[in-house]
Amino acid sequence: MLNPPEASPAGRAAVAAVVIAVSLILQVSVANRLPLPGGVQPDLVLLAVVALALVAGSMTGMVAGFFAGLAADIVPPADHTIGRYALVYCLIGYLCGVATAEMDRQSVVPFFAVAAGALAGTVLYAVTGMILGDPRAEWASVSRMVPPQVLYDVIASPFVVWAVLRATRRYERGERTRGDGLAVPAARYRAMSGRGGTL
Repeated sequence: MLNPPEASPAGRAAVAAVVIAVSLILQVSVANRLPLPGGVQPDLVLLAVVALALVAGSMTGMVAGFFAGLAADIVPPADHTIGRYALVYCLIGYLCGVATAEMDRQSVVPFFAVAAGALAGTVLYAVTGMILGDPRAEWASVSRMVPPQVLYDVIASPFVVWAVLRATRRYERGERTRGDGLAVPAARYRAMSGRGGTL
């Protein structure tokens, strides 16, 4: 049986760009129009960033988060200072990417990462708004928005994470066939090298 083709940085970048573009389109055209209780909607772009970070690591999560956030800052109906989402998603992508090392051993890590990412995203966005003098960023409204926001993100997360895993599976297989420890997350490298279990 032939081995799958090796992953290329350009291929991974292209898949990440497609994932971010699709999530942004779905966010603007579908999610933002949902009349959900609490006046908030699931953040599909944030979920896509978290999923990419869990699949590919902190560097990919950070870069994908920055560009996804920048796109979310620019695409209408953007009504805030450009750069707020870019900063927040970049930080969340990095932090969730750090959790990649635990993903192979703990199956609940993606759900904790999504919940933590949703919570951190809402709070960080509000904090940056307060720093920049946004009158809508008040603790009273933020504390009212956080519980439904986290709930909706956790409910939507299995679908988004599954879709991202399907989209990146080909490139992940390519990475697993390599012997390069720098190209794979630490837990996967330990498992492949025999350090994570018995020989």
